[in-house]
Amino acid sequence: MIKEWIATYNPSNEEETLAAMREIMQEIALAALSRTDFFKKAAFYGGTALRIFHGLNRYSEDLDFSLLDKDPNFTLQPYFNVIHEEFESLGIRVSIREKEKRYKTPIESAFLKSETIWQELVLEDIIKQHGIRSNKSIKIKIEIDRVPPLDFETEEILLVKPFSFYVNCFDLSSLFAGKLHALLFRKWKNRVKGRDWYDMEWYIRKGVALNMNHFLLRAIETEDWNEDQINEEQILNLLKQKIDTVSFKVVKEDVRKFIKDDGQLEIWSANYFKDLVERMKFC
Repeated sequence: MIKEWIATYNPSNEEETLAAMREIMQEIALAALSRTDFFKKAAFYGGTALRIFHGLNRYSEDLDFSLLDKDPNFTLQPYFNVIHEEFESLGIRVSIREKEKRYKTPIESAFLKSETIWQELVLEDIIKQHGIRSNKSIKIKIEIDRVPPLDFETEEILLVKPFSFYVNCFDLSSLFAGKLHALLFRKWKNRVKGRDWYDMEWYIRKGVALNMNHFLLRAIETEDWNEDQINEEQILNLLKQKIDTVSFKVVKEDVRKFIKDDGQLEIWSANYFKDLVERMKFC
């Protein structure tokens, strides 16, 4: 099954094959969690949710979740066994370890790591064809916000591999709010995450309206906004100020390794994004 599943991605090199395998691992982990009560307590969000459920044309690395209600004592530990069992049922051995953090935060993380490349599956022809070294591994960070900003909306969306199941996800407007907050307020000093800009372009071109209430709560929570209201003009001003500080050469370099066709990045510039954000919709 896994061999045929990878073939649906039509990978042309080692990097694309590994990216496809990572996405398959993500979907298997979601399938495992769907067998439990997890999606009654949490919702899936972030770039991987956008990729898997809405066809974002770039690969994403992490599995990001938010609790539906605040619970600082929530732990992922009870779900580890079912994740192990799901992979083992497909002949895949994985290890899961909790991520040790120097500082305590509401975000609980774990790493899902393949011990080999689908060790017990018959993938010899794919390995030889794409020159994948057998000692390579795939890591997926699983992260859940235990004390999330609320006012987001969710929806159940169907996946059909490795079997049919539903995943509770942020709706598109709430996903957009999380992405815009990340783009504007990441605490990375001078480092730029080009994928934020790629995703924002996707939302605007698709006509997705921004969930302003959820965006506001996120900004207040991170102490990046100190008022209890925000309007469209203020959001646009924040975006334009951010655009003026960014090197779009650096932005494009970060994105290229996650997409197949980088020709779509040629138009990217400060002027392009200033014109683009004027097309944003709000709700």
